[in-house]
Amino acid sequence: MIILYPVMTEKATGGIERENRITFVVELKATKPEVRKEVEKLFGEKVTRVTMLIAADGRKKAMVRFARPGAAADVASKLKII
Repeated sequence: MIILYPVMTEKATGGIERENRITFVVELKATKPEVRKEVEKLFGEKVTRVTMLIAADGRKKAMVRFARPGAAADVASKLKII
């Protein structure tokens, strides 16, 4: 499993509503295509963009933007983060 857990900070929650984006903490070895494939497989939603960064605390985060408007809110409700 590449995706470890969703990020539930205030900024990440705002991204769900404003930018149709969910932030996940992923394995350090994960690549953008792997994250895209796993998110599309797990949640059945088309992904338009994956942006990744390694945070100061050493965790790798993937910001996943969805194609369908409102898809991030639907996925977040499935994950019970909003």
